[in-house]
Amino acid sequence: MPDLATPLIAWYAGNARDLPWRRPGFGAWGTLVSEFMLQQTPVNRVVPHLAAWLERWPDPASLAAEPPAEAVRQWANLGYPRRALWLHRAAVEIRDRHGGVVPRDVDALLALTGIGDYTARAVAVFAYGDRHPVVDTNTRRVLARAVDGRSQPGPPARRDLAAMEAILPASEAEAAVVNAAAMELGAIVCTARNPRCERCPLSDRCAWRAAGYPDTGDERRRQARYEGSDRQARGAVMKALRDAAAHAVPLDDVAADWPDAAQRDRAIDSLIADGLAEASDGLLRLPA
Repeated sequence: MPDLATPLIAWYAGNARDLPWRRPGFGAWGTLVSEFMLQQTPVNRVVPHLAAWLERWPDPASLAAEPPAEAVRQWANLGYPRRALWLHRAAVEIRDRHGGVVPRDVDALLALTGIGDYTARAVAVFAYGDRHPVVDTNTRRVLARAVDGRSQPGPPARRDLAAMEAILPASEAEAAVVNAAAMELGAIVCTARNPRCERCPLSDRCAWRAAGYPDTGDERRRQARYEGSDRQARGAVMKALRDAAAHAVPLDDVAADWPDAAQRDRAIDSLIADGLAEASDGLLRLPA
């Protein structure tokens, strides 16, 4: 396998975006919160929400002391609000199991609510400096093209960690940089559509470029259209609950102007099932 680490490290030094979670002293809690927020959400939307969140809750214990409803309300319009509920539960677990300190061990991180392979390793690597492969969608695309000669990666699999491990330097510090650099390269240069191959530090050793950029198919799962979807209805119900001056809203008044009453009711039922809303005595509220 060609050396990918050396050009990635050099490129990252001059091209990495200035993002809050990359600054010295950002801390494990901030890293954990940022990773929750960045799941399926663009960086430019996350940055202001992250700053407000950490100002209000600078550590896990301060969040754990609040009811889950406050976490869901603070999440605002970031989308996929179950992440807020999971982050609150993780904060309670960190307070109760780990003395309020975000754990460093990957297995301990994986045992927290809402944390999977990527987030656990991202915290261990970027907050604590340990050596692990960290693989997100952008990393998988870089590896698919540079190493395997494919236009798009296949579905996520355990082998992705082994593929990333294979390009990491032995040094913990350099390995952390390579993890970050591969993600950054996929985010701003080796993009899913219209990759900027002329700006890529791996262009002289990229298997996909060497093969003439073949279209090897795209197995990525397509997200359903948002407009008019159940997801949009759920978002309307959540907004009504977040914006309510009172902590509970009569069920008939929640998103009352939604054009499809059956879809609105289905959204309410799904939010209750997910623990994001509670209903009693004809009222709907965020979780207590």
